[in-house]
Amino acid sequence: MLKRILTIACGVALGLCLAAGLATGVARLAVALGILPDSDISHAASYVRDVMSLVSENYYDPQKAAAPELAKAALHGMVESLDPHSDFMDAKDFASLNEDMGSEFGGIGAQVESRKGRVYVVSTVKDSPSERAGIRGGDEIVSIDGAKLDKPDIDGVVGKLRGEPRTKVAVGLFRMSEKREFTVTLTREKIKTQSVTNVRVLEGGVGYVRIEQFTERTGEEFFDALRQLADKNATSLIIDLRNNPGGILESAVDVADPFFKKGELIVYTQGRAPADRGEFRGESDEKPITVPVAILINQNSASAAEVVAGALKDTGRAVIVGERSFGKGSVQSVYNLNNGDGLRLTTARYYTPGGETIHEHGVSPQVEVVLTPDEDDNIAMQLSRPELADAPAAFKERFETAPVPDRQLQAAVGVLQGVTSLDRWEPRDPPPDHPAAADKDATAAHP
Repeated sequence: MLKRILTIACGVALGLCLAAGLATGVARLAVALGILPDSDISHAASYVRDVMSLVSENYYDPQKAAAPELAKAALHGMVESLDPHSDFMDAKDFASLNEDMGSEFGGIGAQVESRKGRVYVVSTVKDSPSERAGIRGGDEIVSIDGAKLDKPDIDGVVGKLRGEPRTKVAVGLFRMSEKREFTVTLTREKIKTQSVTNVRVLEGGVGYVRIEQFTERTGEEFFDALRQLADKNATSLIIDLRNNPGGILESAVDVADPFFKKGELIVYTQGRAPADRGEFRGESDEKPITVPVAILINQNSASAAEVVAGALKDTGRAVIVGERSFGKGSVQSVYNLNNGDGLRLTTARYYTPGGETIHEHGVSPQVEVVLTPDEDDNIAMQLSRPELADAPAAFKERFETAPVPDRQLQAAVGVLQGVTSLDRWEPRDPPPDHPAAADKDATAAHP
């Protein structure tokens, strides 16, 4: 019976949160958003308060039945039952979200990966504590603050390496090339990560840029990438959004903006009420970029990545190559709660300029190139380690498989090279004795 009552309590978790006193702000937010009227909140709170008292007084483990524990469990159940993208976050998880979206965190500036039960440094961030200490890609991390790593979990290692700026961490390393183990003590700093990577010019003057996710600095980084490609005389552009899970909507708009005229609609959002419509339009006074553009997407391209792909496809500014995208077209608003906790709540859906919804539909490619699961995994590894893409032996040593041709990228290059060839072609006047020349003269004589 108590189990059934506890289940009911989770189902009406808002009342439980009120009774616990930890979610008053959430309740007020619900009323402010019009989710529940005051009377419904009061009735739910009254009912669940009684259930909470029953559970707290009778459950055999008083620690598990403490009001704060029950309230937080109920908060998770209440919000996360709405949809897969809404969630309640405790202070630790909320801080981690803010770090990811802000492109910066306190740490040592080293990218690490797990390989056969060991943790290795992949690369160091320029002018970071790791780079200045001489840490190299390939160094194995064997200890942190004197504690040996035994069957390390990669998330746990990253958590120990990160921390507040100006705090110290001792990192034990083993360098195979020198067959020696050594320890460096580093002072953590604010580390800025790059969301726009692998900027280069491919054969035929095709510019290439990969966007890994959309963070606060993605727009600025993308503009820098465009300038680099312009300096290298790129004549077309590939934007690789494969495996991009999304991120900040405004950053997606920033990426699309250079291709749109000022005032032109890029994307709009629609909330629960007709008045809850938000429009994002071009803001640049500069002339739009008009070079041929191809966008690479796959089934893991989602959210903000789909905003960019959908906007440029809808307006005829890009050719979409690859596979149908994920179909996550909803907008999550983030709210600060008490005690450092946070709430991520779906408040709207977004639509392409032509009014097409992306949610549960995705963006379909105009040039479909479907990869096998094995190809998908292999290409994902190539994208994660671009420095190994042109080093097959090193790639095989690292991943125990040879790199496969990237058929989606090849298709995008082919499309753009065909377009730029057409752009460069200028028809010549026919020879004087050609029938078309007579037609031309006749047309000129009789306008």
